[in-house]
Amino acid sequence: MKDLGSIPAVRPAAVAGLFYPAEPDALNRELDALLAGASAPGPRPKALIVPHAGYIYSGPIAARAYASLGAEARSLQRIAILGPSHREWFPGLALPQAQSFATPLGTVPVDIEAVGRLRELPVLISDVPHALEHSLEVQLPFLQRIAPDAKIVPVLAGEAGAAEVAAVIAALWGGPETLIIASSDLSHYHDYRTAQGLDTATAQAILEGRETLTARQACGHVVLNGLARATRTRGLRTRVLDLRNSGDTAGDHRRVVGYGAFGFYDA
Repeated sequence: MKDLGSIPAVRPAAVAGLFYPAEPDALNRELDALLAGASAPGPRPKALIVPHAGYIYSGPIAARAYASLGAEARSLQRIAILGPSHREWFPGLALPQAQSFATPLGTVPVDIEAVGRLRELPVLISDVPHALEHSLEVQLPFLQRIAPDAKIVPVLAGEAGAAEVAAVIAALWGGPETLIIASSDLSHYHDYRTAQGLDTATAQAILEGRETLTARQACGHVVLNGLARATRTRGLRTRVLDLRNSGDTAGDHRRVVGYGAFGFYDA
């Protein structure tokens, strides 16, 4: 286990004002609008796949995922968020040293006890990969709204395999107090029709529990493959909650990014 250095105990927001509003009132209004426009009735999922682009692009799809938790989300105590590293290369998985993550709505505490248990696995403990990464941060304002008492376990994936990711998920699985989130967008920068075809095929692979996704299909393919192994082992069933792209939400069909929201449920 290698340590790349430390940054202050609070990891400051890196993409507020870029991916979502930096002003608290504006952010609350946007969250209100996104969640009000989302409906996903049914049982509460144990795990979710949620996109991580700017709210103008993927916010409605992310809101559909979070709406599926219903009022029971307020009972969550621990939320493990696993996402890909876009800026830093490293082998395996990285946990932060920071004890909380900040957004314009305040700070979200890290579950220090859970992080301590994960130190038994071959993971990197460093704030460096987390410092500028958006894949975890953009989930936090939603979580602050729907699960205000929950602590987070932020896990970034570098060059890792499905077995490594599945081992971390297994260590964090817990009971109904714990939610697992895999943060990932789908296809990138194709025209609208091409993206639809690619993302439909990727959605089918996710529904079938395949752990062979590639970077062409999803930027977070590493965490999605690990989640597939972890949920398949436990016999969870999968449901598509939403499947769209930035052409549906932001209007430009020439060069789009795909987004999917998926729920994983006890059989």
